[in-house]
Amino acid sequence: MAHPDHALWKAGWRANRIPFHLTHVHPLLERFWPQLGLPATAPVFVPLCGKSLDIAWLHEQGHPVSGIELSEVAVKALFEAAGLAPQRRAAGELTCWTQAGLDIYCGDFFALTADDLRGIRAVYDRAALTALPENLRADYVAHLHAILPADCQILLLTVEDLDADEAAADNMQQSAEIAALYALYFSLELLHAELHETDGERSIDKAYRLQRSHHPTTPWSA
Repeated sequence: MAHPDHALWKAGWRANRIPFHLTHVHPLLERFWPQLGLPATAPVFVPLCGKSLDIAWLHEQGHPVSGIELSEVAVKALFEAAGLAPQRRAAGELTCWTQAGLDIYCGDFFALTADDLRGIRAVYDRAALTALPENLRADYVAHLHAILPADCQILLLTVEDLDADEAAADNMQQSAEIAALYALYFSLELLHAELHETDGERSIDKAYRLQRSHHPTTPWSA
């Protein structure tokens, strides 16, 4: 059964209500991606990818890129922006749009299997985790761990909003939520934390490098 948020997500794309979509490549991707030390031809996975320009940047570095996106509108826009006319094939419960080193699965993230991500060396997550409702985030991380190949790395970018009475200096370390979600499955390294202030609102951009060391036998194994 489809999650109720699926209909809202698809409706937002149809109505072009996509405030999370950046019209530029994320600067923290360009800055910290080299720290993963990947060969240029290493396959990369981008979960809940939308039509992100970050995919084109990764592809331009030489990486074959796989992604997963619920909205067909977003997948179509991604390939149109690249000037590509992809072929489509059934992949279990998903449809895979594929062309020129891009394999974008359309459908529910939780329908992805380990076979779909065979050979993936790294994951780039800019907004997938935060796009999910809080009650699905633990399931997301567990499923991601279950379907990734061994020794896969993740570059995780997050944004933490600060309350008016919170001191920024007290929030420049690893997030307790990120540690609680990922530490069971991955080693975590905080690469960067930077305060931003806009119109009285404060937030902290963070970049993490995560590493998993083995493939689980079940989605919830450590």
